[in-house]
Amino acid sequence: MSEVKRVLVVGMGISGIATAARLHRAGWTPVIVERAAGRRDGGYFVALFGAGQAAARRLGVLGHLHDRTSATPGVTIDRAGRKRVGMKYADLPSQPWMMLRGDVERAAFETLPDDVEVRYSTVPTAVEQDSGGVDVTLLNTSAGTSVTERFDLVVGADGLRSTVRSLVFGPHDRYLKRLGFMIAAFGLPGTPAGLEPGEAATLLEPDRSMWVFAFADHDPTILLSYRTDDVDAEFTRSPAESVRAAFGPQDPGSTLGSALDALENTDALLFDSVEQVRLDTWHKGRVVLVGDSAWCVTLYAGMGVSSGLAGADLLGAALERHPDDVETALDEWERGLRPYVEHYQDGAPDDRRIFVPDNRVQILLRRVLPVLGRTRLGKRLADRIMRFDEIVKYKGADIVGEILRDQPTRPRETSVV
Repeated sequence: MSEVKRVLVVGMGISGIATAARLHRAGWTPVIVERAAGRRDGGYFVALFGAGQAAARRLGVLGHLHDRTSATPGVTIDRAGRKRVGMKYADLPSQPWMMLRGDVERAAFETLPDDVEVRYSTVPTAVEQDSGGVDVTLLNTSAGTSVTERFDLVVGADGLRSTVRSLVFGPHDRYLKRLGFMIAAFGLPGTPAGLEPGEAATLLEPDRSMWVFAFADHDPTILLSYRTDDVDAEFTRSPAESVRAAFGPQDPGSTLGSALDALENTDALLFDSVEQVRLDTWHKGRVVLVGDSAWCVTLYAGMGVSSGLAGADLLGAALERHPDDVETALDEWERGLRPYVEHYQDGAPDDRRIFVPDNRVQILLRRVLPVLGRTRLGKRLADRIMRFDEIVKYKGADIVGEILRDQPTRPRETSVV
């Protein structure tokens, strides 16, 4: 390998920024390219579980974050405005930090050294590799100019519909697996009608739901989710039309109605189908995928940010252990991380039922969980229903620390890919 090890990171989301910063610390020279014309801000609700907090701490990101969890108890509501005691997302074990996606992106950017080159309005259009490196053609979409450069490693961190993945691994339809649900996520100015400031709420109905994620020091964000038999048809109308159709024809009531009105007026809406990315391998030669590009676990799993930070953290550690053998480093990285990611993916259907119940029996069960929690036996039953032991083991633990402890230190490799 060349003395200066160049890595191209495609995508300036959380995974991309964190990976670039971590590889810089490992002795690499990152170049980040981003499709957008500048850094994005804001975003919907995210949770940072223990696994993500541990990775964020090692990456230097955690010190730039704070938990926005509201101290106000959560409630469940219906369209008539009735309230019951409910469970909010922050009540899950391992005390996930509640925040906005933009919070984590800004925090990761704070750790990015000033000498890391960032090119906006830039996308890869061709990737060719050999045993010694990767030639990437980069298009500046603003200027309409292209340049081909050589890198020692390429990291695809460009999201669910990754350009890097399509160029190197093949078309999206090989790897995207639809779950048959849609999501609409956005911020709501002020407090939704019928709720108190800082009050989180869920409105659960068979095959559709609304979650109000309330914060202690920020306006709430809304997640509307519903089942569909025809994902493609949902994109033939405006998001507002599709969502209103999914939650009609009944009167929405005050809280849901205020959320639907806010959806129509927001300029920062995430409206998309719920899909996972499933690949047999996350790397090919000197090209590696991280975050949603490699393993999108869906918003329902609640581990997108945490797994992205963990993936960046572990990738840097693997390349430090094998600085002259990219193939061994990537093999070791994937072998350690994959069991956790596959658990998140395999558990997504059960996690989805927490967000969007299938039937009224599941809704009634959710309503009695707070009552069950008042006794020791009932709490054990509620914990089992909610799979709390699995959350602690796979989402709350320092998974990167456990992986590094389980991987014996090996002599430095001298072979070159």
